Amino acid sequence: MTQAQLQETANIAAHGPDVGGGDWRKYFSFSTDHKVIGIQYLVTTFIFYLIGGVLATAVRTELATPEVDFVSRELYNSLFTVHATVMIFLWIVPAGTGGFGNYLVPLLIGARDMAFPKLNALAFWIIPPAGIMLMLSFFVGAPGSGWTSYPPLSLVNGKAGEAIWILSVLLLGTSSILAAVNFLVTIWKMRVPGMGWNQMPLFVWAMLATSALALIATPVLAGALILLSFDLIIGTSFFNPTGGGDPIVYQHLFWFYSHPAVYIMILPVFGMISEILPVHARKPIFGYKAIAYSSLAISFLGLIVWAHHMFTSGTPPWLRMFFMITTMVIAVPTGIKVFSWLATIWGGKLRLNSAMLFAMGFISMFVIGGISGVMVAAVPFDIHVHDTYFVVAHLHYVLFGGSVFGLYAGFYQWIPKMTGRMLNEPLGKIHFVMTLIGFNMAFLPMHKLGLEGMNRRIAEYDPKFATLNLVCSIGAYILAISTFPFIINVCWSLFRGPKAGNNPWGGLTLEWMTSSPPPVENFEADPVLATGPYDYGMGDRSTQVDVPFSEPSDPDLSAGPSSSLRAKADPAVAAHPDDREGESANRE
Repeated sequence: MTQAQLQETANIAAHGPDVGGGDWRKYFSFSTDHKVIGIQYLVTTFIFYLIGGVLATAVRTELATPEVDFVSRELYNSLFTVHATVMIFLWIVPAGTGGFGNYLVPLLIGARDMAFPKLNALAFWIIPPAGIMLMLSFFVGAPGSGWTSYPPLSLVNGKAGEAIWILSVLLLGTSSILAAVNFLVTIWKMRVPGMGWNQMPLFVWAMLATSALALIATPVLAGALILLSFDLIIGTSFFNPTGGGDPIVYQHLFWFYSHPAVYIMILPVFGMISEILPVHARKPIFGYKAIAYSSLAISFLGLIVWAHHMFTSGTPPWLRMFFMITTMVIAVPTGIKVFSWLATIWGGKLRLNSAMLFAMGFISMFVIGGISGVMVAAVPFDIHVHDTYFVVAHLHYVLFGGSVFGLYAGFYQWIPKMTGRMLNEPLGKIHFVMTLIGFNMAFLPMHKLGLEGMNRRIAEYDPKFATLNLVCSIGAYILAISTFPFIINVCWSLFRGPKAGNNPWGGLTLEWMTSSPPPVENFEADPVLATGPYDYGMGDRSTQVDVPFSEPSDPDLSAGPSSSLRAKADPAVAAHPDDREGESANRE
């Protein structure tokens, strides 16, 4: 009997009834069901992703030629400002945390809902009006000071649009804080009996680290934006140098949130990748505890690196050294994750389906973004490429190559659980190939453009950059078109997709131990951990998994049943006798 069969057999009593799709009108209501809210987040944020993509396509159309010939300079400024704001605050952050976080966390920990269901619904319903308000700003003069909104530029350029931008981001920040409180309490208090800290799925660890980071950093941004709004609307001078204010203080406050925001965007995706790889490699995750604790390390280090964005803002040399070193140190826990994922894949029985392809694409693209991140962490290099297209390339390899590839992997992994129907694999693979080609055509040449000195945030440029910019624009069009196979696939799946079954991937985590889609309160009874969450290939301990790092006699190695880094089953109900030693965690 396989580990998946052992886990499913032990959870027959917890298995929820088949409920089908239910009434579609609930997705337009103030529902308190975490699964409905999660899907509300995912659909809403994906619509904003499409809007942000249209804005990006307009930007790249303007940049296809060196002259200003598609939109005015002023509109160009607004296009890239709103594009960045939408992609960060209305797509990646709420899709990863609000969307997948809401849908998966209660299921993964065996809970029936989030700790504060009404607060959860409120956090979602703040997002649509904030996003619509930002879009409507185009009718009064959209903000054009970049997503950083640095004063004094933001105080003299389109005040109505700037005020709307501030209010919109404040609302989205409020939503993020409410969600963070909810996740922390849910994870802390509502884990199923028998699930200790070191048995939690890695996505839950990632959400724990993300929520702590959001709760500490987001209020700082809110404070900065409130003071900026005072400068803008009633003429105070907190940041306005003409009245004695200090714009550098704004930069410190802004980046205290906005650099951790990178980890708020990427940590949930790290968690999803850690769930997807072992399922489709049919191997235990390599170094479970190392991956889990590295999420906490990234969360902490993310709070003390913000000023590396300000090496050219008059930062003293001694402070530059501090932030350069801390920024480079953050590569250590990130590297632990990357090497653990590679070791998980190595020697596995890989199923190269769409979810796995996007997960592997995520690793390769994110590593490129990570390496260029270490490069810009170095003060001399950063001064050379500051405000050039090298930085644009770097941030897109992290945020699109990382987060968006990961989000797509998550869609292909869990849509069968959400809808009860499978996606079309050929369409998924077409989607992956087009995305990979379009993305690299759009952003890889930007490294060279930046090294040669092409500034960012400009509508016209030196004609010597024309060829590479045209390649980037063609890549952006391919990237835009690549979205269509995914949309067609989801629509086809909803109406014609084959039934998914409860556990189509043979997973061991608890979301696969109930029906697809799950019933209102997820489980009929408390689910149990009869196996470890990543014990793939360890059904019969007499024959170890025949892969590297599975030597049972050496606990220092990190993939086998004897590994000191392994997430074990609940000792009270473990299917294998070797796992029944000790006391059950989290049981009274």
